[in-house]
Amino acid sequence: MKVLVTGSAGFIGFHLVKQLLERGDEVVGIDNINDYYDVNLKYARLRETGILKNKIVYGQTVRSVEYPNYQFVKLDLTDAEALDDLFKMHNFDSVCNLAAQAGVRYSLVNPRSYIESNINGFINLLECARHHHIKHLLYASSSSVYGLNSKMPFSANDNVDHPISLYAASKKSNELMAHSYSHLFNLPTTALRFFTVYGPWGRPDMAMFLFTKAMLDDKPIEVFNGGDMKRDFTYIDDIIDGIVKVIDNPAQRNEDWNAAAPDPSSSNSPYRIYNIGRGEPVRLMDFITEIEKNLGIIAKKKFLTMQDGDVSKTWADISDLKSLGYQPKVSVKEGIKSFVKWYKDFYNFDEIETKLREINIPILNELPVTR
Repeated sequence: MKVLVTGSAGFIGFHLVKQLLERGDEVVGIDNINDYYDVNLKYARLRETGILKNKIVYGQTVRSVEYPNYQFVKLDLTDAEALDDLFKMHNFDSVCNLAAQAGVRYSLVNPRSYIESNINGFINLLECARHHHIKHLLYASSSSVYGLNSKMPFSANDNVDHPISLYAASKKSNELMAHSYSHLFNLPTTALRFFTVYGPWGRPDMAMFLFTKAMLDDKPIEVFNGGDMKRDFTYIDDIIDGIVKVIDNPAQRNEDWNAAAPDPSSSNSPYRIYNIGRGEPVRLMDFITEIEKNLGIIAKKKFLTMQDGDVSKTWADISDLKSLGYQPKVSVKEGIKSFVKWYKDFYNFDEIETKLREINIPILNELPVTR
């Protein structure tokens, strides 16, 4: 299978590329390598897939020195002409769109970047998929679309018409746009609503990374809603397993779909929405405690009110995805241990630990179980 992965220098995209390559697929990855967060981390991910150039010129194709079935192109989804040229050059079987402007908080300060990337970029991709007869377009949605929904666990069968951030609204818009193309052009499209993905090579703006860095820098961590939060933390390996299963199972028409009582997760067109999470909400304070245990450091905590656009609890109903064989395997305890090990290795923790001891940050052999 020949697969286009957008956002291939990103957290999830990088891991997906590696998995597809290791199972023998031919992969083309694209990413604009923007500076939303440290580009050095993005280039480091690319090096892990054999893309060894330290700086890549826009539009340039770079072949992997490790995987002969992988090539990377620095490209922006908003560049409609260049994107169409790429589709003309390659006969893709499937497209997995993971490129997006991410983050709830950033959407409060730079909303236009979400429209440019998540809406304008996505319509360009839909047009290419339509005109080049792609067999399956899989794309990243988000658990943020559940917005004001309070029924737990969140189900893809429920209505999600009340988003509370522009980021969530842009992802809901993607789902609506995709359905119209599935209906009009018989294009199979599948949305994956990701639930709090974490793990090695993660994004620096996400909780796992922010907490670990702050604790090692002897700075307070920001704990919203007074710590009264729950998240369906999902380890990256489980996420990738789910994505691959969906790539291999393109959306089909739901022959039992009823327009008088419509199921939002499917359609009489080849259209599907899945939640992809662990299916088990974890208390934020328990998550923080586990990081403390792995670092041997008690976090300094700055308790804050709920941030705009956020929700207090997420919990995924993953029963539909389980029907494809999806079964999360990595516990939060195992996942945090794996991330901390990666972080220590990637950022030369031996030097950092020496610095911690010099400035007398308490490093504990054992932490209390209760708080």
